[in-house]
Amino acid sequence: MRSRAFPWVLQLLMIEKNCLGDDLQDGDGPIWDSSGDELNDSSELDREWQRRRDQHHTHGYREGITAGKEASAQGGFNIGFKQSVLVGYNWGVVRGVTSALSFLPDELKERLIGTQEKRNEFRDLYESVHSLSTADALRMFNDDLTAKKALEQRETAEVSSHLAGPQEQSLGSGRLDNYMGELQLLLPDSPALRVHFRRDE
Repeated sequence: MRSRAFPWVLQLLMIEKNCLGDDLQDGDGPIWDSSGDELNDSSELDREWQRRRDQHHTHGYREGITAGKEASAQGGFNIGFKQSVLVGYNWGVVRGVTSALSFLPDELKERLIGTQEKRNEFRDLYESVHSLSTADALRMFNDDLTAKKALEQRETAEVSSHLAGPQEQSLGSGRLDNYMGELQLLLPDSPALRVHFRRDE
């Protein structure tokens, strides 16, 4: 039935077989039986294998570098956040408390802060804190952090600890922390003011 349904297909197959058979044989047999071609095929496979291996190696190397950069950036962010969040929070508390007090009516300030001297100290702290821009505060924090790291490096390099002792006390807390310290010194004389600072845990 097949031969009746598609006689032209059989004829084409026969013609193709005859043509290929004549072209593919050259006295020694079919081309695919030659050993030189086997070498060409294996060397071609080797080249293809090497190319793909190199391609995947390069791709993996790039992915590794990208993953390393991302992990490093995230790690740096985590360290920076841990170093700055407490100082930033307390700096914000100092700014907020001094701002709120400065805008209160004088009668209310007198009730909250007992003496004129303390009210003047609160006002001076407000002016000092608000004279710093955010960029200035960031710069101060960075300078304090850099100085602290330099001190730590010197301490590890120096054998004598008597030189590092006083410096550690002066650089142990940053200049932004000093504003918080000033506010904390003023608060005991004003018991009506309740301020909560965060501490290192």
